[in-house]
Amino acid sequence: MISTLSKKHSFDMVFDSQKVYRLILEAMSNPGRIVNIKKYADKLFGDNPAFLAAAMTLLDNETSFNACENGRFSDEIASLTLAKRETLEDADFIFACDFGDIKSAIQNAKRGTLSDPHKSATIAIQNDGTPSLRLTLAGPGIDGRVTLDATQTVKCALDLRDAQKHEYPQGVDLLFISSAGELAAVPRLVREVR
Repeated sequence: MISTLSKKHSFDMVFDSQKVYRLILEAMSNPGRIVNIKKYADKLFGDNPAFLAAAMTLLDNETSFNACENGRFSDEIASLTLAKRETLEDADFIFACDFGDIKSAIQNAKRGTLSDPHKSATIAIQNDGTPSLRLTLAGPGIDGRVTLDATQTVKCALDLRDAQKHEYPQGVDLLFISSAGELAAVPRLVREVR
């Protein structure tokens, strides 16, 4: 008798990761543009499949991450990506699943150096809620200015990041991911214009 094994996730680590990666690049290259990774996140199970799709795309055994004390999510990321768990100060990628984690993540994330600004962290932030604010963004990747319909979470994260007053070109990249798979990026050199 032959038995078949079933997989928990149907997310393809090669093809689906490439498609999610292209969408993340589109969002990073066009700050404020919202892309949707739901189609690929739906192939994953767990508490936060959209976050997991981003993690499986961005992480591998040569990168490090921190899931802000979310042990279950941290275990899942580690087992699927083989990425190394690290402190907030040393992690390449930080996943802030709860609003209360944002401040600590932004204040402690590595910001790169003047000679190697790209050695900063990328912080993925859970961004559920109804957009109630219209923010104006300016910086690299934006021709003039662009508006972003944002939640209070996005506003809070940008304010906290800007309060760090990182010396140019240092800073942290922000990814905002909703449970519905909507993803927007605000790279480290893009700022809110008031």
